[in-house]
Amino acid sequence: MRGDMRIRTSNDAGFSLVELMTATTISLIVIGTAMATFKDAISMNDTATNLADASQNLRGGTNFLVRDLQSAGRLIPTGGISIPSGVGAGPIKRPSPPGTPRYFDNTTQTALMAITTGESLGPTVDGRPTDMVTILTIDPILDACRIGPLVLNPSGTPGNVPVLAADGSSFSTGTNVPCLGTGATGTWIVGDATQGQAPIRKGDLILFKDPLGNSAIQTVTSVDATHVYFAADTNDTFGFNQRGVTAGSITQILGVAPALLSLSAQRVFMWTYYVDSSSGGEPHLMRQLNNFSPQALAGIVEDLELSYDLVDGTVNPVDIGTLPFTLNGNTYTGSQIRKVNVHIGVRSEAMSTRNHDYLRTHVSTVVSLRSLAYVDRYK
Repeated sequence: MRGDMRIRTSNDAGFSLVELMTATTISLIVIGTAMATFKDAISMNDTATNLADASQNLRGGTNFLVRDLQSAGRLIPTGGISIPSGVGAGPIKRPSPPGTPRYFDNTTQTALMAITTGESLGPTVDGRPTDMVTILTIDPILDACRIGPLVLNPSGTPGNVPVLAADGSSFSTGTNVPCLGTGATGTWIVGDATQGQAPIRKGDLILFKDPLGNSAIQTVTSVDATHVYFAADTNDTFGFNQRGVTAGSITQILGVAPALLSLSAQRVFMWTYYVDSSSGGEPHLMRQLNNFSPQALAGIVEDLELSYDLVDGTVNPVDIGTLPFTLNGNTYTGSQIRKVNVHIGVRSEAMSTRNHDYLRTHVSTVVSLRSLAYVDRYK
């Protein structure tokens, strides 16, 4: 018996169109879900990174400002430091944002306070003006250099007592005078790196005080091995070395019983904070020592607001934006500041891919000025 017998081992027809479409749809759903999850993860990571960067910048800048505010007024005279004023006095430059020169007020004021306010003196960012502030404190490491009594060196010859020039344009430490430095002879000028003591250099500010409470400030214009100079020229970038004025200069101190005069000389740190929007349109919080190159602390800063709480024992005004400030016939000055209210706002450097906008964060804090609140109850 002959016949054609075949055994089918597979389905020759394959997948049907319905089966293929169903499988494709399921695959697309799985892939789409995975892609959406991956995109969300990238977006969340981008958002977290941008927010972390902005917050880190904000914390860093705020910490510097708070620390400098806490040291404001250290060993600064209660009524401030006398500055050149009166007849013949020229302007005194204040560190400020590029392109917007600012000046200390030596027309209506005769002293530089531990804190000089600057409401709305910074650049305008997003339609809002920013503030600035200048802080004075004495170098906490470099000791005071004692000059005089001048009667011990009537000839001006360097010896064991530092000698101030008759017109106050320089002083010599002598060859054997450490000026109360921390180590070898002359440490006050050359510094002592082992103690973290920086040398006196061009651009530094020196505060002179006498036992009668008089004070004056001068800008260092040059230094050599044994002398510090205070020339009244373009190297005096502030304009403090105006010795021909009628008030507020070293000349007035030297005119008080010069034969018996004993002075102290101390280095002053002048810190100025402001917003700089001159570079590429991106505003940064700047910290500037004296008139040296500023340091960028935080970006991108959109808001810097400072206000001050004052003490008079009666009214105690709060949230005052600028000083001097007059209320009910009473004028308040920087010496009455006890607290500083700080508000800083920053945004991320890049837009968030999630919401297509910058991420923003703000910090507000209150800083107590311990040096300005100090009262010697035994005096």
